[in-house]
Amino acid sequence: MAKKKGPFLPALYLGEAWRRTARHGRRSLRSTAALLPQRGLKLLVAPTDLRVVDPHVADEILQGRLPLAGRILEFGRVSPFTLELPSHTFAESLHSFSWLRHIRAHRSREAAAQARFILDSWIRLNTKRRGIAWQPQVLAQRIISWLSHSPVVLQNCEAGFYRRFLKSLGQQVAYARIIARDAPDGLPRMKLAIALAMASLAMAASERRIRAASRALDLELERQILPDGGHVSRNPQAALRILFDLLPLRQTYVNLGHDLPPRLIPTIDRMYPALRFFRHQDGDLALFNGAGATLANDLMSVLRYDESAGQTFKALPHSRYQRLSAGGAVAIVDTGPAPAGEISSTAHAGCLAFEFSSGRHRFIVNSGQPRFAGDRYQQMARATAAHSTLVLGDKSSARISKSRLLGPVMIGGVSEVAVLRRNGEDESDQLCARHDGYLRRFGVLHERDLRLNVSGTKLVGHDRLLTEKGEALKNGLPATAMLRFHIHPQIRLMEEDDHTILLEAPGGDAWFFSAPNAFPVVAEDVFFAGLSGIQPSHQIEVSLETPELWWFLSKRA
Repeated sequence: MAKKKGPFLPALYLGEAWRRTARHGRRSLRSTAALLPQRGLKLLVAPTDLRVVDPHVADEILQGRLPLAGRILEFGRVSPFTLELPSHTFAESLHSFSWLRHIRAHRSREAAAQARFILDSWIRLNTKRRGIAWQPQVLAQRIISWLSHSPVVLQNCEAGFYRRFLKSLGQQVAYARIIARDAPDGLPRMKLAIALAMASLAMAASERRIRAASRALDLELERQILPDGGHVSRNPQAALRILFDLLPLRQTYVNLGHDLPPRLIPTIDRMYPALRFFRHQDGDLALFNGAGATLANDLMSVLRYDESAGQTFKALPHSRYQRLSAGGAVAIVDTGPAPAGEISSTAHAGCLAFEFSSGRHRFIVNSGQPRFAGDRYQQMARATAAHSTLVLGDKSSARISKSRLLGPVMIGGVSEVAVLRRNGEDESDQLCARHDGYLRRFGVLHERDLRLNVSGTKLVGHDRLLTEKGEALKNGLPATAMLRFHIHPQIRLMEEDDHTILLEAPGGDAWFFSAPNAFPVVAEDVFFAGLSGIQPSHQIEVSLETPELWWFLSKRA
């Protein structure tokens, strides 16, 4: 494996500085006249929101409480936008108005009036187009939310509010068009493209505007959705988030009789198999590269539109993941480097990490991305130690930038991953992969070999540290080496002997983890991807005394 150089930092700084200057210049050149209210604005249709609604949240909002992002804000009879908000994540959720969908569950004039009061106060207080409310992804979600839930918000409203609502919505759409090209790459830019396409249909835009929005969306679909259906961020959850908005948009095009963007339907058809690829037997998505907790109802509300029947793929070659499955056992493995540039700001240093599930239970997982935690925990979740793989010298296989200019992008680390997939003589499904993330710092490669037998009752693992030429190390370990296996919080661990630990799921399904030439220990851990927040859990730690180690997962008879 050839040694490759990582990004040259001065070039990264200069490139980002140029991009930011260009963004500011382009925005300044576009006259604020573009934000003047358009005449004749009207709504033609309200796109469907596929996300699950919760009547309890509607009740809370009606009583003057906002339960968002794991916190509750008591606002009583004043605007919540005049109060100190509990967290940055709470503020994003509040300003995005995604909570409007819950008002649908109440179906009362009182709930609609409360929603109007909050929305009207937002219009009054947010006119300067700065701060959290005007971040690209928050702006895009607010446009989609206002369009989708306009029937509820406008129910029995006065004429003055109707005019203010349309004027503000028109200004937000105009501003979204100004910043769309310069929005952060990845999901924020995709979200804006979807929001603008949706607005062009729902707000009676000209045919020229509709075609322009369609072309812009097509461009983002081509850039961001890989040929295998995965997203360029390598986040398994990204496809779910995008499909939540693409599916209603597709139906809106059909309902209004407009030509669909040429890539829209083929892209949706590609994304579904990729989404199924990351799905464990219990229905949850694998926790790689920014994926966090997934509500089962949310996933099912998208999967019920899946028309791409067929077998689940064994690999996503462009997204760089591998899947081994037999019987009721599934192992999903990250076999790719982090994406380049700005998109890597949400990537994790988890190369060669894997997750393992059996039947209806996940046994070995990655820690996942916390839903509501602050930046400190967000960055901890990205470290190699938060993944089920080898950690060398207590260092991650990639560094995360702390630069305010660059943002938390990945620097250096893994540049090449070699992958070999084969069937063994015993018909076992075998995967061998190695990465160079520790090559520059420690002069070694990490290789992981996984073999799942044909009946799905045994997973054999072999981890090795090799020289740059792929040869066995002769001078011992260059630093302390630790294999970590993060265990799902529902799994109970019991030490059977010095080399064996029992992993038992609710209901009796159980697997033995064993390392005959080492001494695995149970240690405390945290699971970042809990639905209700960070949860305590456990991990199995195995220290390497030599450059290689065999380990086994065997199903209890």
